[in-house]
Amino acid sequence: MADDTPMTPSSPSLGSTPVDAPLADLRRAETWIFDLDNTLYPASCDLFAQVDVRIRDYIANFLGVEPDEAYRVQKEFFHMHGTSMRGMMENHGMDPDPFLDYVHDIDVTPVPPSPHLDAALAALPGRKIVFTNGSVAHADRVTKRLGVDHHFEVVFDIVASGYTPKPAPHVYDRLIDEHAIDPAKTVMVEDIARNLAPAAALGMTTVWIRTDSIWGAEGAADGYVHHVIDDLASWLVEIVAGE
Repeated sequence: MADDTPMTPSSPSLGSTPVDAPLADLRRAETWIFDLDNTLYPASCDLFAQVDVRIRDYIANFLGVEPDEAYRVQKEFFHMHGTSMRGMMENHGMDPDPFLDYVHDIDVTPVPPSPHLDAALAALPGRKIVFTNGSVAHADRVTKRLGVDHHFEVVFDIVASGYTPKPAPHVYDRLIDEHAIDPAKTVMVEDIARNLAPAAALGMTTVWIRTDSIWGAEGAADGYVHHVIDDLASWLVEIVAGE
């Protein structure tokens, strides 16, 4: 990128991106990092509900407990460890690979193909990377269903992060080092606000996609959230158009 001027985040907002947000700065981004679930596709299609049920069932079978108890453990570990998988690994010695295969064996047809997102990503300058607490296989299926898989240089998944989930700061460091990312010229987009804190600390511009999730909104009003949006494709079109 010829222009070395650092991108300047806008003020946090709990509506859409403020009208005076510096969209021109975002157009100078060299790298765009996107979360996968409930970010590249709308949370309203409720795809992750399938994963949620399969996580519960796997934990129930692994621990030999009833579904209600498994669900309690699942959510407790999610909040304590970033993912239920990490909690099961640390507390019960679970092998993560069979778990990942099982919980991502879902029907992705609820995700609607998105020509709108495809066109927006095609027009958006810069590298595009998927950064997910899921697996590469899951990301590949979802992005192919959306019709946008060809836009992404790499999927940095939970295996690439050493099975340590976002928002552990060293995972972001590993992503940056392995893919030669300049944080000051990078935008990260997420539906879980707390996952944006390490990105902002590194100097990235952060974008939170608002959903109906209470836990997704935790930290959204904090200073590490620079932009808040409701629809990814439409917002990217605004970035490209400079509106």
